[in-house]
Amino acid sequence: MPQATDLHDPVYLNAQYNNGLRVPHFMQYLQRWKTASQQLRTQQACLLDIPYGSSAAETLDVFPAAGSKRSVMVFIHGGYWRSLDKADFSCVAAPFTAAGHCVVVPNYALCQDGGSTTIDDIALQLVRSLVWVYRHIDQYGGDPARTTVVGHSAGGHLAAMLLSCLWPQVAPDLPAGLVRNAMGVSGLYDLAPVMHTPYLQVDLQLSAAQAHRSSPAYFAPPQGQLVAVCGAQESEEFLRQNRFIEQAWGARVVAVREAQLGLNHFSIMDALMQPAHRVHALAQRLLV
Repeated sequence: MPQATDLHDPVYLNAQYNNGLRVPHFMQYLQRWKTASQQLRTQQACLLDIPYGSSAAETLDVFPAAGSKRSVMVFIHGGYWRSLDKADFSCVAAPFTAAGHCVVVPNYALCQDGGSTTIDDIALQLVRSLVWVYRHIDQYGGDPARTTVVGHSAGGHLAAMLLSCLWPQVAPDLPAGLVRNAMGVSGLYDLAPVMHTPYLQVDLQLSAAQAHRSSPAYFAPPQGQLVAVCGAQESEEFLRQNRFIEQAWGARVVAVREAQLGLNHFSIMDALMQPAHRVHALAQRLLV
């Protein structure tokens, strides 16, 4: 268990949060997902690059299931808010559309190259993407009243943010339970140590105020349910993040919190896409 001082130690934090160093062959996962995603988009019905907002980054892909009034899974990719693209993760849709669900994969702007995008901005972009889902997904066979958000790594953080969103304050026509439930796969819920991680802070440029207001663990527990999973082979910090959200929000909200044996930060994404795996089954359970 890390000591409080460790969470301000840049050497310790770089080692904890640099998953590329912890899993040296991680690029093989990313390339495999990218290739599978390219293939899927040629083999399966999909509607690509639909605008949900005014900026070039605010687009999403829809993978409809046959029929209508299907439950909706919104998948948010990771990459520490500073890398990767929705096109790299179309493959996530395949097992869920096969099970009869509608899948939406949104893009968002990235914090990189000294640009002006912040994590706050990204969270608001994803809010707009869910407003689009609520207002338009019925045109693609989805049921807007049955929306679940699943996210990996930074996407897990954004999924928890969306579960916590006060939707009627965004627009009066939005229901409080617009996001019925969520799943964080190796999610990040406390951004204070991220702010002290030089490997990430060079792009994220988090202030203390930003880190606090963008940390779901410090929000009031939401009404919906969060499933929090990570790989047992992940760093002590990712394991702590997974425990921390359960401690913060309680067992009523975080009814399932697990560290999956034999999985690392990347192989847990493979588990999400494998129908026989418990990680996949946990996501399917939320979509019922």
